[in-house]
Amino acid sequence: MDGLTLIDAAILAASGLLAGAFNAVAGGGTFFTFSALVATGLPPIVANATSAVAVTPGNLASTYAYRREIAENLTRFRALAIVSLAGGLIGAVILTRIDNASFRVLVPWLLLVATLLFAFSPVIVRMAAGLRGGEHGEPSTLMWAVGLLIQFLTSIYGGFFGAGMGIVMLAALAITEGDDYHRINAAKNLCSTLLQGVAIILFIWAGLVRWPQTLIVGVAAIVGGYYGVGIGRKVPPAVMRGFIVTVGLALSAYFFVQG
Repeated sequence: MDGLTLIDAAILAASGLLAGAFNAVAGGGTFFTFSALVATGLPPIVANATSAVAVTPGNLASTYAYRREIAENLTRFRALAIVSLAGGLIGAVILTRIDNASFRVLVPWLLLVATLLFAFSPVIVRMAAGLRGGEHGEPSTLMWAVGLLIQFLTSIYGGFFGAGMGIVMLAALAITEGDDYHRINAAKNLCSTLLQGVAIILFIWAGLVRWPQTLIVGVAAIVGGYYGVGIGRKVPPAVMRGFIVTVGLALSAYFFVQG
């Protein structure tokens, strides 16, 4: 199967299970899938594109789960959706124009930044929410514009790489959507699906996706996502975040050494 050994397939399946479980609860699944795809022989850019496609079914499922909240706030989410589509397309175009050697140099830095975002995510989201000038009121026009700008830049990053994207997106949405948990999550899932959707269309068109690996990781991610919700109810979020940060730092160090 495209040169894959049974060991390769097992590594990819394990990464998909972990990615699905962690994405369902705390995020950070890209750490596992991207690293496993590189470890089993894919060039970094191809691994990144393949990882993005593989986790898409899980993102679609999450978005569908919030279909009622999305329908109720569709007008409110319109501007967020537009900047997410535009940013995702720009990020994907940048990825298709860069070579593997240059991207490999960026990988450890991207992983390190994403890891730090996870580590300080509660502080980041609280600071962003404080910019509203009130927990329950609507943001000022300036703060709304700031939130949209952060979302746009986050979407560019998401189309280009994506690890840790959800944390920055939560910060942007804490500015525009306040403290409504379900509305924030609905917006996050919608925007993530849109920006990654336009990105993977470009990745597929550019021939960057390896389908056997996508199938293995994708199916495993669905299984991991299903059971991850139950696990997440028993494990404190701080423990989940701590594990992701530890993995992220280890992977960052590994890619710095390898680079």
